[in-house]
Amino acid sequence: MTVISKKKPLVTLINVFEVDPPNQEKLIDLLVKATEETMNKFPGFISANIHRSLDGSKVVNYAQWRSREDFAAMLKNPDAQKHMQEAYQLTKRIDPHLYEVVYIDHVAEKAA
Repeated sequence: MTVISKKKPLVTLINVFEVDPPNQEKLIDLLVKATEETMNKFPGFISANIHRSLDGSKVVNYAQWRSREDFAAMLKNPDAQKHMQEAYQLTKRIDPHLYEVVYIDHVAEKAA
């Protein structure tokens, strides 16, 4: 489960894929399949969340990993590389970066 917290020592991958609108759903399907069949089996994988832009031009993968080292090990794996190459073929541009949480603000639920 994705939990955003400053207290957890993890890294977050935010990968923005720019796509032609006809490829948006294809990329989403591929990323979901890759996550369910491969990525979530790697040591250090915590969660993945796939988002689509409303204009059809982008897909964002927000994934949490236990550490940079776990993420780097996944990148070297041939099964992961196969999925990544398939995803890159559907995209015009990708912009992956690792992040850490530095600030969180939540609105408290109001009593009814």
